Amino acid sequence: MPPADTGASVTDRAAASPQSSTDSSSSAAPTDPESDKLRPGGPGYRRMSFALFAAGVATFALLYSTQALLPAISADLDVAPDQASWTVSAATFGLALGVIPLSALSERFGRRTMMTASLTVAAMIALLVPFAPSLGTLIALRAVQGVALAGLPASAMAFLAEEVRAKALVAAIGLFVAGNSIGGMSGRILTGWVAQAWGWRVALGAVGVLAVVCAVAFRLLVPRARHFVPRAVGPRTLARTLGGHLADPLLRRLYAIGALFMTVFGAVYTVIGYRLVSKPFNLPQGIVGSIFVIYLVGTVSSAAAGTLVGRMGRRGALYLAVGTTAAGLLLTLSSSIGAVLAGLVLITAGFFAGHAVASSSVSRTAKTARAQASALYQCAYYIGSSLGGALGAAAFHAAGWSGTVLLGLAAMAGAVGITLYATRKAVVERRLLSLAKAA
Repeated sequence: MPPADTGASVTDRAAASPQSSTDSSSSAAPTDPESDKLRPGGPGYRRMSFALFAAGVATFALLYSTQALLPAISADLDVAPDQASWTVSAATFGLALGVIPLSALSERFGRRTMMTASLTVAAMIALLVPFAPSLGTLIALRAVQGVALAGLPASAMAFLAEEVRAKALVAAIGLFVAGNSIGGMSGRILTGWVAQAWGWRVALGAVGVLAVVCAVAFRLLVPRARHFVPRAVGPRTLARTLGGHLADPLLRRLYAIGALFMTVFGAVYTVIGYRLVSKPFNLPQGIVGSIFVIYLVGTVSSAAAGTLVGRMGRRGALYLAVGTTAAGLLLTLSSSIGAVLAGLVLITAGFFAGHAVASSSVSRTAKTARAQASALYQCAYYIGSSLGGALGAAAFHAAGWSGTVLLGLAAMAGAVGITLYATRKAVVERRLLSLAKAA
């Protein structure tokens, strides 16, 4: 999934007064701002790439570590799916709450410092999670872990924008995003197979060990920041900036669309394990965990989103993403495992395409303080994930898989309604503009 840029803009940094920082190795401004930045083949670039890749793997492996294990957690702790689902929703909700304040703190204390602290705290909590004596304790630990993890997406994009040459920035961000998707996928697959052999607690311990290894690798590899300039972001300034973005109707629509797409995705992948381990499929835990390899489809559809927007426009691409997701939801109602897997492929492709269109549109729409505009999108996005997981599990508990599908279709209907409203508004504005020109 593509992360949002939550750092200071180039203009913001240029306007700030130069001063020393514990994250900076030099306070002297070079004649050419790009001359001493990291570039492919240059010193430090490969270390930086591997460091951010490791951070991405750890972040998403931890964030969704319990998702593939929900049936096993339910059986062992004797809890219903809607209760167990909070082990996922609590983490994503914690991240949603933490991403904006931690993005502000990274402006003061540095991106590298924030990322190191975030990853270290989250990895330490991961080693405690397997020993949670009750569901309540497990959910509480996961919520704190989500808040800690918020420091990564709040800082990583800003770090790359400040330290990497502009021409190499897309490739550097791409590697970090690859770490996100591989971490999300591999974490679920790892926990699925380990849980099948030794139980869900050992599986969570394995993810914790993986996170510690990634945290150590990140700290050893990440280069010192040379272009970070600290600036205080006070509560009033932050509130004024966020209020300005929320007052923009287009940005509000984009935030809502991102949340609705993530509601579907969170609901489907939180509940699908329960369906696949039950009749008529009766799949073992390891196979259920391996289902998440379908995430690779998202890598392709995300990359194709730019081409779709070029050919169909932003709203056309959103209509296609909604239609693909809805078709996938309906296909999963089948009792054929092949049809269910095909449905999951369509849901995944549609979700990642819709997310890519909405998130990229936020950066283009916001004219100032793009960092905070993207942070708001991330907040809405992870709130959607939390609600999707909780409501999807509740619907499954009440009405089975058809209840979860109905929830997903309702969310997609909401996305269509928002897009239709935007289309109608654009048509009216074009007509008024044409009349004004004619007059």
